Amino acid sequence: MLNYLGIQNTKEIYRNLSYDEIFAHEQKKNETTLTSQGAMSVDTGIFTGRSPKDKYFVEEPSSKDELWWGNINQPTSEAVFNELYEKSVAYLSNKALYVFDGYAGARKSTRLNLRVVSETAWQHHFSTNMFIRPSQADLKEFKPEFTIIAASGISNADYKHHGLNSDVFVIFHLAKKIAIIGGTWYGGEIKKGIFSVMNYYKPLQNILSMHCSANMGQEKKDVALFFGLSGTGKTTLSTDPKRPLIGDDEHGWDNEGIWNLEGGCYAKVINLMKEDEPEIYAAIKRDALIENVVIQPDGMVDYASKAKTENTRVSYPIFHIANRVEEGIGNHPENIIFLTADAFGVLPPVAKLSPEQAMYHFLSGYTAKVAGTERGVNEPQATFSACFGAAFMPLHPTRYAKLLGEKMKQHKTKAYLVNTGWAGGPYGVGARMKIKLTRSIIDGIFDGSLDHNDFTHDKVLNLQIPNRLRNYGKDVLHPWESWSDKDAYEKQRQKLAKMFVDNFKQYVLKGDEFDFTAFGPQI
Repeated sequence: MLNYLGIQNTKEIYRNLSYDEIFAHEQKKNETTLTSQGAMSVDTGIFTGRSPKDKYFVEEPSSKDELWWGNINQPTSEAVFNELYEKSVAYLSNKALYVFDGYAGARKSTRLNLRVVSETAWQHHFSTNMFIRPSQADLKEFKPEFTIIAASGISNADYKHHGLNSDVFVIFHLAKKIAIIGGTWYGGEIKKGIFSVMNYYKPLQNILSMHCSANMGQEKKDVALFFGLSGTGKTTLSTDPKRPLIGDDEHGWDNEGIWNLEGGCYAKVINLMKEDEPEIYAAIKRDALIENVVIQPDGMVDYASKAKTENTRVSYPIFHIANRVEEGIGNHPENIIFLTADAFGVLPPVAKLSPEQAMYHFLSGYTAKVAGTERGVNEPQATFSACFGAAFMPLHPTRYAKLLGEKMKQHKTKAYLVNTGWAGGPYGVGARMKIKLTRSIIDGIFDGSLDHNDFTHDKVLNLQIPNRLRNYGKDVLHPWESWSDKDAYEKQRQKLAKMFVDNFKQYVLKGDEFDFTAFGPQI
């Protein structure tokens, strides 16, 4: 079955195991630990997050002129790929292996057939959780269109000779439709690897792939998309007891509407509390796989502990969310919500965006790191990630932005900027927005409470800020009202505006009509 890849003398191939079979394999091989909630827990070794500096694309004729080359999409040669490919398949030969065959994309007409080859039951478990699981009938005729070979147990000692960053490698060959992974066990490399692949192929077919969550109203069937970087509340806010979940992280938008790219969810669990996130907490049960958490002697998970990493995670099949859209498909979105955790305390709780402003903020992809989250971060730091996911975008960001703008105009989609960060001052002075307030604001977007003309225009941030929304007035909705020191607010506002302006310069291409500078902050 795997000879065509060059993997020889496979002792046993475990293909698309059931969850009960996976559980038995993990226990027999001592790969995971059973927690008191019934979920399995795994440690991913020294890598508890992705290794973006070790991600490469082969520079080859079919994709060379399409790729957005740079620090995110680094080139490597066909020769380096071939050498490491041979090393990878040799490493996996003469072993018992796990093969997951499945889909990326809920819509049959646009999905990608994918294959993941790995040597551990837990990586097979992760893939089974994260991708769309085929029926036994589908498997009989299944042919992979893209394959990930996870040779995680090897490393590349010759990386300096190969011109690579370290002994870890994650390399994509878009012509051969194969990716190889070595030196890291982190499951997110598999998940985001397939997302990167979809972000290459689908926009070339005029299908927008997006790093966002999505849910849908129960009665109106109105679809909402939630964009946001890590820590902004994307998963939490889209998992709404009043609105069935389509998916929590990756979606496509084609001529028929929205579809979930995945078959599961991958949620952060640091400081997870049942009271604040009951749906996610309830999803952590048998078949879920928790990563890099501290487990107490009684099997209880210490969700508050950062002893191994702050990036503790759980993957689980989407059917663990009771309130979900079964088929993973929705209509064209009525609302788009850009989430940002502004640690400067400057942005309003909500602002209404024109289509042009939406393009500006989509390309900006702003949030902020807070003091203490990383070594050397002593005050809030602005973070900009194009399309709210630049790390997974093989094409130039403006390609995705143009597609988004076209689809928004065609389907009359509304857009909003929602701040889940700080008010009354920056981090350390002000207070973080209460999740109850943010949920109420988002409910107000859905129920039409913002369908009025009572707005104040912020000339510096260039935003339309509502004067009223549901039971909230200017004292809550206007950020400057919550600051006791108005001069300090103005300094922070000018500071953040300049950061936006400086960052956006990279997206103003010479001779390109696609310039939305006028729709962002003005200094």
